[in-house]
Amino acid sequence: MKVRHADTVDALVLGFTGPRLRPHHLVPAVGDEGGPARVSARLEPVLAARVGEALSGAAVVGERRAEGEPYTRVEADLVVEMLAGSGRHGTFIVIRMR
Repeated sequence: MKVRHADTVDALVLGFTGPRLRPHHLVPAVGDEGGPARVSARLEPVLAARVGEALSGAAVVGERRAEGEPYTRVEADLVVEMLAGSGRHGTFIVIRMR
């Protein structure tokens, strides 16, 4: 019997991949105390547009890497709700903005 388990967590957005107005992935700090930066699963188109609008005025800090992937680091007070799956591959899916 396989049992799949996932929790929803709030995470602070540190950056994004792709274009600013329609980001492909977000890079949030997952965990209670701003844990390690993780790359999320690809954003849905409608959510990507909303996140892009929220990030349009954020200050760019520079380029960084998370999980071997380059991303644009920003200073924003954007918090997202994520589905954090446990297991071998640990998926992080952005559900909505807070």
